[in-house]
Parts: sequence; C-alpha cells; structure tokens
Amino acid sequence: MTDPISDMLIAIKNAQAVKQPTVDIIFSNLKYEIAKILEKEGLIEKSEKKGKKLKKFIEITLKYDKNKMGAISDLKRISKPGQRIYLPHKKIKKVKGGYGIAIISTPKGLMTDKEARKQKLGGEVICEIW
Repeated sequence: MTDPISDMLIAIKNAQAVKQPTVDIIFSNLKYEIAKILEKEGLIEKSEKKGKKLKKFIEITLKYDKNKMGAISDLKRISKPGQRIYLPHKKIKKVKGGYGIAIISTPKGLMTDKEARKQKLGGEVICEIW
C-alpha cells in the first residue's frame, strides 16, 4: 500500500460498481476529511469513525438513486506520491464544467475547488470526482 488515498478512492468506486451499501476503509485523518467533504457535497450518504485504537476504520455508506446508479460516476487521482501537483488559486479549473469537484489540500485544510477559489487559496490537488 504505497498510496492510501488512491486505495480509498478505488475501494469506494469498486464497492459502488457492485452495488454494496457500505465500504470500510482503514482510518487516517486525511481519509476521514476526504470522506467528510464527499458527504458534504452529497456524493456519499454518510461516513463514520468506528473501532478503537489500532483497529479504527471509516464506514462509508454509499449513495444510490432510484435506478441503483451511484452518485459518483468516476474519479481521478491527480497528485500522486511520485508527482505532486500544486496550483495557485488562479489556475484551479472547474471539474467537468462545474459538474464535479476537486479536493485540494490548502494551508487552511482540505476543501473543494470552489471553496479554494473563493478564499483565494492554492495548494495540492488531491483528486477530482464527478
């Protein structure tokens, strides 16, 4: 496991592809913050911390519409361990014409691309989700 963020995103994508109601991911503060952003943006139902000490994990409840289609159609990891991508606020573009979101790690914490542009903060572009 060299890139835990990619593992988390792919686990969510794979669980949604086979219509699982929930997916469990090993806990880290960064993953939990990403899950909270996904919940706030309406891409997942909810995310909860579970377990104690070394056995902590995040339980993510996936969101589906009435036709059993997932809320997340696709995602892309932008900044990888081998190549970090940093952008100033002026160069942060809209994802899929504003339909999707980008998660950006700024000096004031993780936020979406819209919030980063609004607060004029640049940072590391972690991923794009649409």
